[in-house]
Amino acid sequence: MSEYVIELSKYFICGLMVLYTFCCIYAFRYAKECGNRPVFVVQNILMFLIQTLCFVNLILISDDIQYLFLFAFVEVFLLAAVCLVPAIYENCNRQLLNNMCMLLGIGLMMISRLDYARAIRQYVIVLVSLIFSLLIPFFFSKVRFLKKMTWLYAAAGILLLSLVLIMGEVTHGSRISVEIADLTFQPSEFVKILFVFFLAGALWEETSFLRVAVTAVLAGIHVIVLVLSTDLGGALIFFIAYVLVVFVATRNYLYLLAGILGGSAAAVAAYQLFSHVRIRVLAWQDPWSYIDNQGYQITQSLFAVGSGSWFGMGLLKGNPTVIPYVSADFIFSSICEELGVIFGICLILVCVSCFITIMQTALCIYDRFYQMIVFGLGAMYIFQIFLTVGGGIKFIPLTGVTLPFISYGGSSVMSTMIMFFIIQGIYIRLQQEGVKHSGKT
Repeated sequence: MSEYVIELSKYFICGLMVLYTFCCIYAFRYAKECGNRPVFVVQNILMFLIQTLCFVNLILISDDIQYLFLFAFVEVFLLAAVCLVPAIYENCNRQLLNNMCMLLGIGLMMISRLDYARAIRQYVIVLVSLIFSLLIPFFFSKVRFLKKMTWLYAAAGILLLSLVLIMGEVTHGSRISVEIADLTFQPSEFVKILFVFFLAGALWEETSFLRVAVTAVLAGIHVIVLVLSTDLGGALIFFIAYVLVVFVATRNYLYLLAGILGGSAAAVAAYQLFSHVRIRVLAWQDPWSYIDNQGYQITQSLFAVGSGSWFGMGLLKGNPTVIPYVSADFIFSSICEELGVIFGICLILVCVSCFITIMQTALCIYDRFYQMIVFGLGAMYIFQIFLTVGGGIKFIPLTGVTLPFISYGGSSVMSTMIMFFIIQGIYIRLQQEGVKHSGKT
């Protein structure tokens, strides 16, 4: 009997994910509204059904009762999130909240399957992150001095990145993390938020050439420090965020063109200066010729995606652990292998749904400072997804960045949750102040 349940459940999991994705598309008709809608309740039901089927598979196949405790934690956590946030903040964006919970649930479930010990740590970090993030919308409803701290954001960001450069631990050839009291965290994940606040504060009121130039110098220092730390993926995310925010603030296509040309020149320079960049480009161009060394990661990732086919091999039926750093850098490939390419495509569409929701929120805001914050955070979020998924499927060279909410990494999941709750805070404030497309505050 269990064999039939296991075999049929993978089709039901894909079907439920497809339905959830359609709900995301349908929910855009309520983009200008807040509050509860039947479609959001349906999303919640589908989310819990997917989690239930996935953990039933893990328990039946592994015959390991420990998965039952992990399942209970995930269900309680998701239930608390989808109930507490609307209860505390009536005007929250339910589409963004539900998608965040769906992505977190998938990530926690897959990490549980890949590495039980890491899953426990990730669960604790996710719980702490939610408790902290619940305070952020309240903070945004009370604080009015954020626009006055522009240069402090820049100074704090540069200082934190510089401390990592000097004192940080070397991880896979890069200085990206520090350890304090047995806790390892990656400051650049949190500096991303400060960086966006700095850009918004510098450009919301004045967009003269001198102001853009000063902003470029300080933004360039952020990027250079990241490059010196050989955190090139992070440097690229910071650079793209700067170019896009400047373009939105100024509406000047020359700045966009200059950013594209400057980024292209920087990419060529990085290729010449860093051996690991040349290795990644080589592995991207022809991984099959170097399958035993430089191309091993990407070829194993492609094997995983290909072997999963449309509906996946089933949880614990694949072999994603042969991919080095699978829970951090290649979790999307493991999802495609065991849950199917259809599930993977829907996962990307859910992420795109988050991005569109964020951009819709930005369009509703008439305060330029908060508008650019929302836009900048959204741009960072979707570009990081592009880098992770694109690298895993050989669309672009590998960058080593995590998939937000899904990959293993405490700093990544905490900073992304903070970003989403900052957007929620701005959205809630927008609703409370009654800002509509047809008028201003």
